[in-house]
Amino acid sequence: MSSSSQYQYVLPELPYDFNALEPVISAEIMNLHYTKHHQTYVTNLNKALEQYLDAEKKHDVAQMIALQSAIRFNGGGHVNHSIFWTNLTPEKNGGGDLQKGKLQETITAEFGSVETFISEFSAKTVAIQGSGWGWLGYNKTRKRVEIVCCENQDPLSTKGLVPLLGIDVWEHAYYLQYKNVRAEYLKNIWKIVNWKNVEQRYLEASN
Repeated sequence: MSSSSQYQYVLPELPYDFNALEPVISAEIMNLHYTKHHQTYVTNLNKALEQYLDAEKKHDVAQMIALQSAIRFNGGGHVNHSIFWTNLTPEKNGGGDLQKGKLQETITAEFGSVETFISEFSAKTVAIQGSGWGWLGYNKTRKRVEIVCCENQDPLSTKGLVPLLGIDVWEHAYYLQYKNVRAEYLKNIWKIVNWKNVEQRYLEASN
């Protein structure tokens, strides 16, 4: 085993078939998004980390610094998408159904109602210039949930928050189906949000 092989990342197993999220997200988009885009982030992350380890052995600090942007971008893409797939589930499996519980109570207390939260989240996320992500995160210091937007593939950890729910608004996530109407994609995606997964993340982050 080479010194770099222990750092090899792989695509996480998708918890449903490519067509399972239709009609909200088409099988074609899911196939391309998962097998092409996410795989590219994983491949490039492994390459950058291998190069970083080599530079570290050589004590090449300048090269180590130069590689950090690639690690951040591709590592963020891997982290974000790995969360994104679990944040979604088919409608027949409970997608879009936020049951009464700790998360529902927390969202209502913070935003007034679940509907208001969804409206505010969607408005902030649709307004992202270029590519990025909309997130519901947990602030451990303030002990509250917050809506935050991140550019490109920056992970929510760069904002000091624990990710609960992330929605990808890179064009590759919706353009083949929704064209340039990002707002329609954001309107529909709430039908397949896996609230059970989001609540589990919330419970783990807040304990």
